[in-house]
Amino acid sequence: MAVGRFDGGGEHCIIAGVDTKNLKRTAAFVLQGLNQLFWPAVCINCHQNICETDNSLCKNCWSELLTCTAGDYCPRCGKDASRYAIVSGSCPDCLGKEFHFDQMARAGIYAQSLQNMILVFKKGRTELDLVLSFLANSALQASSFYNDIDLFVPVPLHWTRRLVRGYNQSIILAKKLKHPTAEISTDLVRIRRTKSQPTMASPAARARNVAGAFAVRWGHNFTGRKICLIDDIKTTGATLNECAKTLKEAGASKVFALVLAVAGQKTS
Repeated sequence: MAVGRFDGGGEHCIIAGVDTKNLKRTAAFVLQGLNQLFWPAVCINCHQNICETDNSLCKNCWSELLTCTAGDYCPRCGKDASRYAIVSGSCPDCLGKEFHFDQMARAGIYAQSLQNMILVFKKGRTELDLVLSFLANSALQASSFYNDIDLFVPVPLHWTRRLVRGYNQSIILAKKLKHPTAEISTDLVRIRRTKSQPTMASPAARARNVAGAFAVRWGHNFTGRKICLIDDIKTTGATLNECAKTLKEAGASKVFALVLAVAGQKTS
């Protein structure tokens, strides 16, 4: 006949000399070990084996990511700049240049593990939104315009490119952003299929390539709204600039930009 004893909480009991609390703990440990043996956790970026507690990335990828996301930048153009070099909200590099967006925030620079994650994110690895959305939210919440946003507007793909890819990565990011009031609008559309921006030979060529490529859907205006554009990479800013110009022509009072990375910067 089994003899049992229960504690006051009803969770810890001893039956026939067996401590069931320790038994459950041991069973959980064994199951965890078997899980790690047959289905080992891997880094979602480089696929190296990792511990269950490593939060999806290996130590090397986390280290590279911290390098890519550290450092001050210009809130106007997003390029690397010391906070002491910012004058009237702009760095020396962007003074005198025409920007249709008012301010921008970035998660980091386009290099190392962040570059790789952004590239494969556009090629079907949508599970990377776990890490990339964390970076985007961190950048957004640290921005000076966080409380001014009425709408998030993902930079649109031409319908033919979206058909091939199956999704717009900027929309996926926008859906993961945390904001108490801002909603997502997809009323900015790309009306002309353009050549790939990386194939353009100069900033001027990039600007010409996207000129007139965007429009606002008929019957939808942005009068008085404060908008935050969402995109993955900013290189020369030609695409963001053209989008911001189109939105302001549709009545937007302010246009900000949030990107995962700014290209052309050096890691420290």
